[in-house]
Amino acid sequence: MDAKKLYKSRNNKMLCGVCGGVGEYINLDPTIVRLLWTIFAFTGWGVIAYIIAAVIIPEQ
Repeated sequence: MDAKKLYKSRNNKMLCGVCGGVGEYINLDPTIVRLLWTIFAFTGWGVIAYIIAAVIIPEQ
């Protein structure tokens, strides 16, 4: 069984591909992931979490 891995998306990206990669990983439309992340960003932590994810998550 091949393990599923989280990568930044090459094809489905707007900034760094984080939301596209998360959407592909959990089988959810990346637009929904982007909307949820935007709502989360208004708390202040979303922006920090996105930057950390963009640095930590490897390229596809």
